[in-house]
Amino acid sequence: MKLIVGLGNPGIEYQFTPHNLGFLTVDRLADRLKVQVTNRHAKAVTGRARIGDALREEDVLLAKPETFMNLSGMSVRELVEKYEANPVTDLIVVHDELDLPFGTVRIKVRGGSAGHNGLESIFGALGSDEFTRVRMGIAPEHPVRDGASYVLAQFKKSQYEAVDLLLDTAADAVIAIITDGAQAAMNRFNRKVQDTEAEK
Repeated sequence: MKLIVGLGNPGIEYQFTPHNLGFLTVDRLADRLKVQVTNRHAKAVTGRARIGDALREEDVLLAKPETFMNLSGMSVRELVEKYEANPVTDLIVVHDELDLPFGTVRIKVRGGSAGHNGLESIFGALGSDEFTRVRMGIAPEHPVRDGASYVLAQFKKSQYEAVDLLLDTAADAVIAIITDGAQAAMNRFNRKVQDTEAEK
């Protein structure tokens, strides 16, 4: 069982904010896979699906922790234990990333948190940073004074189209990790970031 965990905060007031892009990506995947993410257990809402083709399909669990961002690790640890998952090979965490340009997607298999409290919580709960992440860039065009307020502010209407594209790209990245492996997915999606930066 592959665990796809999107990070975010429960509650309508947080629903369409940068910090909830992980939740929104899980919702996008659920729409594509035609499943409901409504089953409550392990401090999360979850839904089962299959990703792949007739030759190679993987059972996956889509999950949105309900512990609030800063305690995400509590839910992730319960999910890992319940499904006897190996975080190195079976866990994919989808989250916002203030250190990446808005609209970019980058895959990472280990390393630091860049100050992301949800990741810090997972590191502490698992005792390891070795799991795959899909990082969704949210850095604004102009620096902001208060990053915490920025990530919890509702998206503006002018950003809706870019957010929609970002969610599609992140969902594509998750599927590529499962069907082609993390390294192949990194070669595909991380190169896009490099190419974009080179064009600037």
